[in-house]
Amino acid sequence: MSSSEAVRCRGLVRRFGEREALGGVDLDVGEGELVLLTGPNGAGKTTLLRVLATVLRPTGGRAAVFGSELPRSANPARRLLGYAGHEPLLYPLLTAAENLRLYAALQGVDEAAVGPALERVGLARRATDRVSNLSRGMRQRLSLARATLHGPRLLLLDEPVSGLDEEGRGVLRSLLGENGVTALVATHEPQWFAPMPARVVTLRDGRVQG
Repeated sequence: MSSSEAVRCRGLVRRFGEREALGGVDLDVGEGELVLLTGPNGAGKTTLLRVLATVLRPTGGRAAVFGSELPRSANPARRLLGYAGHEPLLYPLLTAAENLRLYAALQGVDEAAVGPALERVGLARRATDRVSNLSRGMRQRLSLARATLHGPRLLLLDEPVSGLDEEGRGVLRSLLGENGVTALVATHEPQWFAPMPARVVTLRDGRVQG
């Protein structure tokens, strides 16, 4: 795997029982590249992101994140990536700040990073509010703060525009517009990313098209 490659998949397969969600995906994502995963529901977009995020184990084929083969080298890969999926992965009874402090402890990140992370997503004034009392858009913004708290080199984002309020969309644009950011984004709204230099990859029936 080239040092300039953030992601490499070769013949990647993931099955759920007899159903094949990924049927031999070949995909490269270069470092610093924004790649948009498009395709109909059930095409395999979420499954691919979850395999790369080490949430799911591949059934067959090969996948690597910055040279760390999955699932064998999952721990080194996790330190290099940030994942925000359909669920925000937040504890509703903890405050916004408590959620980020917990994640910081798990990632070995200095707790001092929590304040700036909340400021970055416009939630500094809601730091002591329980997540259960935040709007959906605020929870989505907090999820982005969680995913980027440890300074990942790769962002894996699943439908990040959905549910975001206008301030959150500005946060997302800022995150993706930073120099050197590498991102693989599953989306039904590729037109939203039109101002950004991006490559579109279409999945259908668990395979890359074209």
